[in-house]
Amino acid sequence: MLCPVIVDNTYAGYLVVVRGTPGAIYTEAEVELARDIAGELSLALSSARAQERLRASEERYRRVLETIPEGVLQLDDEGVATYANEPIGVVLGLPRAQLIGVSLRGFLDDHGQRELMRRLAECRAGRSTVGATRLMRADGSQRSVRMSMMPLDDEHGQHGHVLCMITDTTDHIDARGLKRQLDHLRRLDSMGQLIGGISHDFNNLMTVVQGSADMIATTTPEDSPQHRMAEDIMEAVNTGRTLTHQLLAFGRTEGNRPEIIPIPDLLTDVQSLFSRTLGERIGLDLAFGPDVWPVRAERGPLEQALVNLAANARDAMLHGGMLRVAATNEVIEPGQLAEDAPNGRLVHMVIQDTGVGMTDETRKRALEPFFTTRPTAAGLGLATTAGIVKGIGGHIELESEPRMGTTVHLYLPAAEQRAGVDRRTKPAVIGRVLIVEDQPEVAQLVQRLIAPAGYEITVATDALTAVTEVASGAQPDLLITDVVMPTMTGPELAAALRTHHPDLPVLYMSGYTAASLGPQLHLDENSMLVEKPFTRSTLLGAILSLCGPQPSPKSD
Repeated sequence: MLCPVIVDNTYAGYLVVVRGTPGAIYTEAEVELARDIAGELSLALSSARAQERLRASEERYRRVLETIPEGVLQLDDEGVATYANEPIGVVLGLPRAQLIGVSLRGFLDDHGQRELMRRLAECRAGRSTVGATRLMRADGSQRSVRMSMMPLDDEHGQHGHVLCMITDTTDHIDARGLKRQLDHLRRLDSMGQLIGGISHDFNNLMTVVQGSADMIATTTPEDSPQHRMAEDIMEAVNTGRTLTHQLLAFGRTEGNRPEIIPIPDLLTDVQSLFSRTLGERIGLDLAFGPDVWPVRAERGPLEQALVNLAANARDAMLHGGMLRVAATNEVIEPGQLAEDAPNGRLVHMVIQDTGVGMTDETRKRALEPFFTTRPTAAGLGLATTAGIVKGIGGHIELESEPRMGTTVHLYLPAAEQRAGVDRRTKPAVIGRVLIVEDQPEVAQLVQRLIAPAGYEITVATDALTAVTEVASGAQPDLLITDVVMPTMTGPELAAALRTHHPDLPVLYMSGYTAASLGPQLHLDENSMLVEKPFTRSTLLGAILSLCGPQPSPKSD
């Protein structure tokens, strides 16, 4: 007797019943029994296959939950985890086995806990929610996350649990922040180049103004109104010169060269920048003696470091206060400061404010690039300052407490004092001067300033013209040239002329500072730089220092 076994509407096989007695037959009851047995077998096979499909489905579901990058939690009505996958353990900083039975509220601040309870209530009402929040990991660090929550129905169709999917968005948010900061840096770099170009052109204009005022002052009686007005003009130009040189230092930091910087001069020069940075609500107190050792550094970056500290102090004193800057000499023994700090003769600069101060955690991270407690700040001020200080072999330390202000300690290596080169021992007397300046008004001014001293002067407003004249036989005793010119720079011009006159003295003049010009200007023992704007006495003094005595002045 054969009875088909049908499982899920398909033939799975046959139930075969064989009776060994010859001529035996099956009764109707026996046939029905065989059919019932085949039916039960079909049900058993169908159930077994369903169980296998369920097991496979659950395994696929488990693998999906374990391999997706999102963290998954199953929460009860109070936010306690009843299931956790592996990625959520990475996000929260705990093994997932330890998360079962733990409330998600423990990883949220007060605001986040209130938001969690509101979202759980939304899920109990049958609605899904999506929102951003911050989670506190087990190690105390914080992560920005996107949290999606949806209700899960039980076997009775009731909302019993909540499925919570958590996506870590910290790196994405940090990347957007870095992009904004890089854009900010690019804008600053463009602004620095613009400032440098404007300051250079402004110094050229100021050279004409100051030189003309100087000539008026020397040709009018000292008690005349014209003489007093000329002196006022020169004083105003000197103030503008200081300001533009400071702007040049900020705007052109690449290629700067170290120089010996007297600390009293440095702090005096940056006092006006401090005052502009701090505003009217914050007082400024500078304390230093004339005997403070000089330091060897690039002036522009060092000024920038100090102004960055003043700007940080200003932001910490929104309601006013006092900034104190002091500089003293100290001899530091090895091991007295941090392990990587210098020792020996150091200039100790202390910048102290009366602001809100910092927590210990903030103080430890304050020197990190892009770290900031203000959402609108780039987080580069203190990091840049630390880089500048360490770049010259110095050391920086922060001392701060909440509501007690902040004190910044800068330890800068003192410069070794060296005897300067005395250029006045040169016996040569010069008579012929070649002036090369691409700005005609500046070239004419230089000619007017030195002409009364008795020099024979040739003026060229193009470097190539000057090269042609010297190659044709002209024999200048001194070259006065601008550094930055369109067709050929001053140093390139000097090198070309020295192929004909190897000992030719060169007096460079520029609207840029020596530090801002960087490696494009190399000063040897037979060359000097005079910075624009300058007066007649400054220019003639530079010529005397470089070349020795002048010819007899022309008689009027």
